[in-house]
This record gives sequence, structure tokens and C-alpha cells, in this order.
Amino acid sequence: MTRSVSLLGSGIFFIVAPAVVAGWVPWALTRWRLQPAFLGSAALRWLGGALIAAGAVIVLESFVRFAVKGLGTPAPVAPTQFLVVSGLYRYVRNPMYVGVVSVIVGQALALGSVVLLEYGALVWLSFFAFVVLYEEPSLQRRFGASYESYRVGVRRWWPRLTPWQPPISSMSTR
Repeated sequence: MTRSVSLLGSGIFFIVAPAVVAGWVPWALTRWRLQPAFLGSAALRWLGGALIAAGAVIVLESFVRFAVKGLGTPAPVAPTQFLVVSGLYRYVRNPMYVGVVSVIVGQALALGSVVLLEYGALVWLSFFAFVVLYEEPSLQRRFGASYESYRVGVRRWWPRLTPWQPPISSMSTR
């Protein structure tokens, strides 16, 4: 797959998946109506805004990285040709999912929405099940020792404080 095709496919998948999960569904649930702030705290609204911004940057950077470095898309039907372990992937194995959940939790805090907090928990549980039941076994089969080394060195959800360095012999990673 070429970079151009990867970028196009990633763009289409972005509209189909994260834009719907972290954009359309939260809007459908709340119509972006502001509720009283949690604990009456304006600081939580600001924290929500920061989570939205950070999560959006994380998701966008990860999508571009998959296309440019991995030569593929985040969609299971058009996966990357190479195991992507650069950029944010040096800190956490699933930055896209972390970013999407951050956007949803940020919206919940910014809007004071309990229903979005509940939705965010449901999305995270869905991501967790998908990663454990499908994604990790698939990556293990496709990339073998390279993925195993990465899996051991980088946590699934909680970022490392320092970037992981892949072994020199990992030729199928980018």
C-alpha cells in the first residue's frame, strides 16, 4: 500500500470510527448542552477542554503515523504493513484509544454530563475487549517477536514516562 492510499484510507476510517464515536454520538447524547459543572468547579471544565484538545491531537497524530510509517490504516480491513512503534507508540501501546476516551471524558467534564462519563466508560470497555480479544492476538501472529518485545516494553493503557527503544534487530517495526 502506498502512503497516499494509506492516508486516504486512514482519513475515511477516521470519519467512520473516531469522528462518530467521539463526535457524533456525544453530540447525539447531549446536543452539547451545558449542565452544571461537576462539583461546581470551573477548573473541571478547563480540564475537560484540555483533555479534548490533547485527545484530538493524539488521535490525529496516531492516524497519520499509521499511514506514513506503517503503510496502512487503523482499520482491521487494511492494517499496516509494519508494526508502528514510533512517536506516541513509544509511550503507550494504544494511543488512539486513549485519545478517543480522553476526548469523550473531556467532553463530559466540560459539559458537566454524567451520561457522557457513562458512555466513555462503555467505550473504554469496548476498546479493552477488542484489544485483548482481537487486536493483540492478531499483532502477535503478524509480527511475532517484534510485537512481543514491544508488548513487554510498553504498557497497554498507561503511558511510560520515558520513550521505549526498540531493539536494533526489529526490522519489521517503524
